[in-house]
Amino acid sequence: MSKLSTKISENGWYTREHIISMGFKSLGKNVLISDKCSIYGAQNISIGDNVRIDDFCVLSAVRGFLLLEGYNHISSFCYLNASGGVTLKAFSGLSSRCSLYSSSDTYDGTCLTNPTVPDEYTSVYSAPIVLGRHVIVGTNSSILPGCSLGDGAAVGAFSLIMKNIGEFKVAAGVPAKEIKDRSRDLLKLEEECLEK
Repeated sequence: MSKLSTKISENGWYTREHIISMGFKSLGKNVLISDKCSIYGAQNISIGDNVRIDDFCVLSAVRGFLLLEGYNHISSFCYLNASGGVTLKAFSGLSSRCSLYSSSDTYDGTCLTNPTVPDEYTSVYSAPIVLGRHVIVGTNSSILPGCSLGDGAAVGAFSLIMKNIGEFKVAAGVPAKEIKDRSRDLLKLEEECLEK
């Protein structure tokens, strides 16, 4: 066996061979995954071309699914709970320390909480999260189950997304509210990028 085929990582990134061995549902070209990233349920994760996942991220898709369409960046310390399904469409990304929760315990005191409790004593709400094309989510933001962010939406740092955000809207706050429109100039830049 050659040295190359036994290498798990190189320069802080998993080797292509190791990424393939993880058993993803589908895997595109030019994918970089930090060797400090934790991945659960790779068989339910689809990764397109030109995706980068940085240090200390947790991708959990033991149930549900995670779809990264391509040209996605998931910055360090992000957590993606994909039990209810999570989709990041092309050119969307997460700044550091963002959390996406596509499932959540009920907090009203009528049931027990946490994954160590048998299912019959819990009440977990699950719903898909969808980030449209060119969505950017600022650092330390959280997105709750069932939220969709329209194409071109931008979320300010330290925001809590509890409802849908419209296309090319900028939202911020706790809970996040739409505060202004975002430029659509980036659509021309996307065309240029894809032509190269």
